[in-house]
Formats: sequence, structure tokens, C-alpha cells
Amino acid sequence: MKLVYVFDAYCGWSHGFSRTMRDVAARHPDLPVEAVSGGLFTGARRVPIREFGYVQGTNARISELTGAEFGEGYQRLIADGSFVMDSEAAARGVAALRQAAPEHAVELAAALQRAFYVDGHSLSEPETYRRLAEDAGLNADALVAAFEAPAARASAEADFRRAAELGVAAFPTLLAVADDRAVTLASGNATADEVDQRLSALRAGNAS
Repeated sequence: MKLVYVFDAYCGWSHGFSRTMRDVAARHPDLPVEAVSGGLFTGARRVPIREFGYVQGTNARISELTGAEFGEGYQRLIADGSFVMDSEAAARGVAALRQAAPEHAVELAAALQRAFYVDGHSLSEPETYRRLAEDAGLNADALVAAFEAPAARASAEADFRRAAELGVAAFPTLLAVADDRAVTLASGNATADEVDQRLSALRAGNAS
């Protein structure tokens, strides 16, 4: 069995879920985690943030339920409403980070979201990945090169297809996958304890 974490780096609910995801991964070191970018803001949804009029209200709700921080840097970045959330670029970043340190995919996904939602850095900018690499002790030049490489774009598209094949339509979604069977452990929001309860029930059912 493995865990498949389908999220989008530009999804506020995914940002809120990142603490739970880190806790779940830490509690279950025996379970490999596949981090997959969902592709929330692509195509016609890749528009200035002002067109999503519900953003601030949604963020307040996410913060209330999960304790997630939406920092001053983020507030400044989106203040005039012109910023465009491009999930394809963010997915290229996830692919580059995943390639650089696959065993730390969950922590690096959370760091990527903090770069946007707390510090206000665009996930389309190479400099954002340079900062992330330096903070994580990774090779900054290599990470930036990977982010800009054609292979990262191919990986992003592969992630979007993977999410669709799994039937995931909402982010974040955490699945337990075994023998090509996927069971949802969390969708949108859940605590680590709730995920543990569902995982234990699943394991008990499989054992019986």
C-alpha cells in the first residue's frame, strides 16, 4: 500500500491540509507517499486572481478550520488582483523538487505552498525555487535548471493525467492505493487522527 497525495500548490485548502499531510507521513514512515499535482488553475481558469471574488472569504475559512497562515507577503502579492495563479508552472516546480529529493516530497510541497501563501512568492519564478533550494539544502542551480527543463513540463502534464485517472476532482485528496484500488482517506480537510482512523479501518478490512 502507498499514499497518493493529490494537491495543487495554488490551492488554499491544500495549503491548509499541508500540516495534516506532514503529520500523516511522519506517523507512517512505512508507507511511501506519491505527491501529485492536480492542475487546478490551467487553461481557462488561468486568469487574474480578482476574477475569483471569494478568495479572501475562503482563506479566512481555511485559516479558521486548519490554522493555516496567509502572510503579509501573500496579501501584498494579490492586493491589486492582477496576479495569475498558473498551476502548470507550480506543477513543474513540484516535479523539480520531487526529482531533487523524492524522500522529502511532502515537506517540500508544504514549503512550496508557504513560499506563496506566507511569503508571497510567485511559483512561476525561477528565483522562488532558488530560495527553496537554499532553505532545504539542495543544489539551487540544479533545481532551477530542472524547473525550466522540458522534462518538468512533461512531468506536470503526467501529474494532471494521473489525478484524472484516479478520479480526483477536488484538492487536496489523500488516497490509499493498493493493487490498483484507491480508497479516499481525506478530501478537502481532515485531521491526522481522522486519517489514521480511516487508514486503520482500511487495514483491518484488508486483513479480515
